[in-house]
Amino acid sequence: MKETFQVGVISDTHSLLRPEAVDAIQGSDLIIHAGDIGTPNVLTELKAVAKVLAVRGNMDHGAWAQALPLTRKINAGSIAIYVIHDLHKLDLNPAAAGFSIVISGHTHRMKLEEHGGVIYLNPGSAGPLRFGRSASLARILIQGNRITPELIELSC
Repeated sequence: MKETFQVGVISDTHSLLRPEAVDAIQGSDLIIHAGDIGTPNVLTELKAVAKVLAVRGNMDHGAWAQALPLTRKINAGSIAIYVIHDLHKLDLNPAAAGFSIVISGHTHRMKLEEHGGVIYLNPGSAGPLRFGRSASLARILIQGNRITPELIELSC
């Protein structure tokens, strides 16, 4: 089993995949999109960088979006990751369920916190600038059981 993973985390692209975002996640082994993708073209472009696993956000519509799950359980080595677009809809106890990381989007606000041994990560929005916020995303370096998350503000 691979011991080191570089995971790119992106959310709320709303049909806009910035070149700065693609540059920031180069070298990722896996890209997680936490919803509000906008168009399937965003996923196609991300797949040119690495394997992509995505969840459907509240703004994702159409047959392509309906094929996406609302939540996802992902294993990166020995680390279990739970992905959901809107953290307020979380209906499980991540620690009790064995998750080390919960990734969400929806708020367009970067957030990195730890509660009860679980890392909660929101990469913010990598898409159109809204609410006076900068575009952003995140990277997670996983080395065995060691998790190093990093929030990245994009210069756009």
